[in-house]
Amino acid sequence: MTAITNTFSTDQPFLSELLSAASSGSIQLPDFQRGWVWDDNRIKAIIASVSLGYPVGALMCMETGGEGVRFSPRPFEGVSISNTSPSELMLDGQQRITSLFLSLKSQFPVLTTNEKKQEIKRYYYLDIKKCFDPDIDRFDAIVSVPEEKVVTSDFGRKVDLDLSSTDKEIENEIFPLNIIFDGNKSDEWQMRFQEYYDFDKEKIKFLFRFKSEVITPFQKFKIPVIKLLKDTPKEAVCQVFENVNTGGVSLTVFELLTATFAADDFRLRQDWDKRRAVFDSTDPVLKHLDEKDFLTAVTLLSSYNKHISKGSSISCKRKDILNLTLSDYCSCADDLQQGMIRAAKFLHTQKIFDTKNLPYQTQLIPLSVICSILGNGFENSAARNKLSQWFWCGVLGELYGGANETRYALDVQNVPAWINGGSEPVTVRDAGFYPTRLLSLQTRNSAAYKGIMALLMKAGSIDLINGDPIETTTYFDQAVDIHHIFPRSYCIKQQYERRFWNSIINKAPLTSRTNRIVGGKAPSSYMASIVKNHGISSHNLHNHIETHLINPALLEVDDFTGFISDRAKKLLDLIQAAIGKSVTGRDSQEVVQEFGGHLQ
Repeated sequence: MTAITNTFSTDQPFLSELLSAASSGSIQLPDFQRGWVWDDNRIKAIIASVSLGYPVGALMCMETGGEGVRFSPRPFEGVSISNTSPSELMLDGQQRITSLFLSLKSQFPVLTTNEKKQEIKRYYYLDIKKCFDPDIDRFDAIVSVPEEKVVTSDFGRKVDLDLSSTDKEIENEIFPLNIIFDGNKSDEWQMRFQEYYDFDKEKIKFLFRFKSEVITPFQKFKIPVIKLLKDTPKEAVCQVFENVNTGGVSLTVFELLTATFAADDFRLRQDWDKRRAVFDSTDPVLKHLDEKDFLTAVTLLSSYNKHISKGSSISCKRKDILNLTLSDYCSCADDLQQGMIRAAKFLHTQKIFDTKNLPYQTQLIPLSVICSILGNGFENSAARNKLSQWFWCGVLGELYGGANETRYALDVQNVPAWINGGSEPVTVRDAGFYPTRLLSLQTRNSAAYKGIMALLMKAGSIDLINGDPIETTTYFDQAVDIHHIFPRSYCIKQQYERRFWNSIINKAPLTSRTNRIVGGKAPSSYMASIVKNHGISSHNLHNHIETHLINPALLEVDDFTGFISDRAKKLLDLIQAAIGKSVTGRDSQEVVQEFGGHLQ
């Protein structure tokens, strides 16, 4: 058995050592970390905890210099350094250490916010008397004063506290916290305190008690630090960060790669923003494509290229994305961008125009990679037919709804090979559709539901009144949506079973205008109204209705049962044509029981 070795070490440095390391730049932050955001009260609260020797939680750092992880560093807020290479990066603890550094180490006012989220600048002090009052919470002994070190009221007309000089600090017996770790300045302040009170014994005793019970605990305060060793792999860094940094922003693979690529002076975020703008301006179907989708697809394409050249396996799991090199990214990103644009074009041919009606957002990832691999071959009719079959097998077989990385890899490897004469891909082989599934397709939450509606539009589904095809212009300009053929209110009144009348069998893509005309009327009634009021012959109306795979003769006599059976058969024929294989069980006992007969 392989020995398991730790990827970390532990230590308990003094707080003063950590703050000095932050000040010198030997400890910095990875560039993916968000900015410092703590407000005035949270700063006072952590100062109070330290002053009492209470734990403030462990920190997590990572050694730099390893081969596996290279991040672009940045100094802590308030630290002025340049061209300093850190020995460690802090993964968890930025807010705490920054707050303590700014309030206890920096000589500048702390730029923070108040309860109203308004920006304020503050210096922090300890009220010595309140530190010894057992009835006063230590939080209330922390004094936060404005930049000018004068606290006023009555719109500035009344001075409540003036700490604008050392003598005034001593007069009010309030100690400045930003000198607590500066031995020389702290000693000078204490000597000045004794001089100010003419070496009064009681005041000296009072001061020494403060030094012993408050200042010394600050100086002896230790914080536990977990240090990830420099050879810790990226996936471990990412997982550990997400486990421990529950109060911060979750570290995504995109953020981790952004920080990694920044070490080579490549701005991944800016690159993605440019590509995102291209996708947004290209097609609405790419609207919800995000940076993780893009990285997954880049990893798939890069992995496929290596598979072709080296025979390695194809994979796009989390660890594969994290191990994507800048060279891999740059060599594949442009090709993938074009593949995504081709994928959008393909979806248009399938009558899928936007994300609302895209069956699986996840399937867009392998589709884009396959389109990248096909290149100009994407335009070949035979290739397009096989791509269409694979796509609809994924949708109607409902195969892209769970964990998909393995299926991505298999399809990216097998679909291009299949198009070029290879064996059938696993998604085509696995796909199946059982007839009674039509009854459970009740809402657009299902990929199969959206897919069947797109297939209906692909098959025809012209507007009942004017006969316009539901192409891009009508789809966007005339508010096409999915509506009942036997209207909902009519079905309820007739006491038809909901599982039939609300299923996809009783639905079609119609314009909002047509749906208003249909209203809650019986089909025979609204068909007569259309002929009478909209200048269309009965013959043409029948032709328009038939493009929705509906037998108009059944509507004219309001035959709901006959309609359900007849349209179910036609929808199953449509599905068979799309997936390129038979729908089994059309004459099964279950089907006969549900529909009152077979659906052959």
